[in-house]
Amino acid sequence: MRAVFLLNRITMKKFICLATLVVTVFVLISAKPGWEVLFNGENLDNWDKFIGTPLKGFENLKEAATPENVFSVVEQNGEKLVRISGEVNGSLATKESFENYHLQLVFKWGEKVYSSRNSGLLYHSSGDFGVALGTWMACIEHQLKHESLGDTYLMANSNCETASEKNRSDNNYYYSPGSEKKKFGLKANGNSVKKAADAEKPLGEWNTVDLYCFGRTSVHVVNGETVMVNTNCGFYDGDVIKPLSSGKIQIQSEGGELFVKSIRIEPIKKLPKEILK
Repeated sequence: MRAVFLLNRITMKKFICLATLVVTVFVLISAKPGWEVLFNGENLDNWDKFIGTPLKGFENLKEAATPENVFSVVEQNGEKLVRISGEVNGSLATKESFENYHLQLVFKWGEKVYSSRNSGLLYHSSGDFGVALGTWMACIEHQLKHESLGDTYLMANSNCETASEKNRSDNNYYYSPGSEKKKFGLKANGNSVKKAADAEKPLGEWNTVDLYCFGRTSVHVVNGETVMVNTNCGFYDGDVIKPLSSGKIQIQSEGGELFVKSIRIEPIKKLPKEILK
């Protein structure tokens, strides 16, 4: 009788262990992947740094510029921030490439200005530094420049299609939801598409930029407002356009002091309906 009891007890323990294992595996498989922090709050060890061309009118600053003083981690009001000096053209680039993601960047402008408060969040980056404008990898830019936050700028051989209308007063194309899609790039209507609306915060305040990339579509969201949707992102290989849907992330040093509070990324399986318009 005692032997039967012990056998039943052992069998029950095995069942409980097996059930626990099955539940654990199910949770791990079904759980939504979370955010990956790209700035760990301590250092920039997971980023590459590159110093490129000098700023026009500030050529002497490049002589003293080093990757360590152009891209650094500083403490401000008890909080660790990434500081990008802006004194020279340069790139802070992830070592890893990404595809199908939602990236969120929180930044503000500093007080030091050289040529202008200019920078960019560069995505789908690939190849060597210096291919684009003597400093950056080939890429598509989510413009961070003051008063142009959210614009698209196509670097090197990149291209896209964007619903847009041409403004006769300044001769620029502006993103216009519902309008005819036009091709942009070196061999099309130029490299630039202007944002649909100005959603930038006043100087000195933090801006939140959300970049959604899924397949060949990219969406620029500034402080909660969708200001740009690009489709059919690609790159020229000779005269042939090939799909572009992944790459590294770069942040520019390009004329003005910039602080980054956080930058994080999460995988997505589709574009949220609420950001498309």
